This record gives sequence, structure tokens and C-alpha cells, in this order.
Amino acid sequence: MAQILVVDDSATVRNEVGDFLKKNDLDVVLAVDGRDGLAKLKGDSAIKLVISDVNMPNMDGLTMAEKIRSELGNSGVNIIMLTTENSPMMKERGKAAGIKGWIVKPFKGDAVLATLKKLVA
Repeated sequence: MAQILVVDDSATVRNEVGDFLKKNDLDVVLAVDGRDGLAKLKGDSAIKLVISDVNMPNMDGLTMAEKIRSELGNSGVNIIMLTTENSPMMKERGKAAGIKGWIVKPFKGDAVLATLKKLVA
């Protein structure tokens, strides 16, 4: 069972983040967009952390986060956005959806690894 769900429509980013986390002894599952991420979260109750891009086709990351809270009723999973977006309005929407953090790309894994490990503990 996975501890972390990485959701990004860019295969490069998705694999970079996933590989970094796996190399640091974390269990990871990958999803290609918000719709895929929502489905994978529904099917794996061991997921403790979602790391998601904002801008994706089919379903964006903020909509996915809102659906995790409302449709799935999952208030326990931690959600972090990993994105190029830095708009205060998007951050406010994320905060309302229970987003725990906002990481601006590029992903610097070593800088956030300790925090990510705490969020899955």
C-alpha cells in the first residue's frame, strides 16, 4: 500500500518526484491528473499524503483536493500542491480545501524531505 500519491500530468515531474521519494524509502503511487488521483486515493486507504500539480487536464489539483474533502469525506489525508502557480487567489482556494503546503516548482526534494516524512508518519 502506498503512503504518498504523486499527481502530475507531466511524466517528467511525476517520475522525478516519485523516484526521489522511492529512493528515500517512501512508498509511492503515481497519477496522471486529478481524476486519476481521486480514483487511486479511493482505492488505497494507506495513502497519507497527496502531492499534486494544480494545472492538469480532466481535473485540476485544487478541484481534486476539494473532492477529496467533500465527495470522499477524507479530512485525514495531507495535501501539498507542487506547482508553478503562486497566485494568492489560488492559495486561498487551496487553504479552504485544506491544503497543508504550497511548493513552487522546480521540486527540490532534499529541502522538503523531512517535512514530507512527517506528513506520512
